[in-house]
Amino acid sequence: MNYLFDFFGNPDNWSGPDGIPMRLLEHLGFSVLALVLAAVIGVPLGLLIGHTGRGSVVIVVAANLARALPTLGLLVLLVLLLGTGSIWPVLIPLVALSVPPILVNTFEGIRGADPELRDAAYGMGLRGPQVLFRVLVPVALPLIMLGLRLAAVQVVATAAVAAYVGLGGLGRYIIDGLATQDYSQVVGGSVLIVLFALAAQAVFTIAQRITVSPGVSQRVRVR
Repeated sequence: MNYLFDFFGNPDNWSGPDGIPMRLLEHLGFSVLALVLAAVIGVPLGLLIGHTGRGSVVIVVAANLARALPTLGLLVLLVLLLGTGSIWPVLIPLVALSVPPILVNTFEGIRGADPELRDAAYGMGLRGPQVLFRVLVPVALPLIMLGLRLAAVQVVATAAVAAYVGLGGLGRYIIDGLATQDYSQVVGGSVLIVLFALAAQAVFTIAQRITVSPGVSQRVRVR
């Protein structure tokens, strides 16, 4: 507990380029950029595979990748290949980590939609893309949002690896604290990352309640 008081009670930790506000902004920047890139990849691909039923092997590979991906090992490899002059050695592992939950949940949301809804939509004369976006996506939205929420929490928790290649973010407190044996920084940085991850989960939970139709939410709970 003393470590927390030492860290958060130190006014030097609240200002300057190494201050908590700046480190939070850096961490947020890595996380948002990685999540946006992952969503751009995972959501359209999940919609396409879920709607057409083609390429389901990609889903299996993605699910296995989510369990087996060594993020830190991939980071070190990319640093060796690309150097430390850009943000890509950090972004690529974060994107690779967050694509699988987005892709898998989007796919499951589309494939799990009631077949009667699909048949009724075609019976009304709607075409493939219209059926997908007007009927299936609203029904699948809870699972799509769940995938985004899981990915966001994973990215926020893992973005600390940026500090390994000399970039900023909350991971700097852990890396620098270990290097100098300043354990108040280590504990403080760890607490900030946990709180940030909890905040990300809360934001996506609220976003899901706002964007998902009450009727769809009720249907999901009944199932």
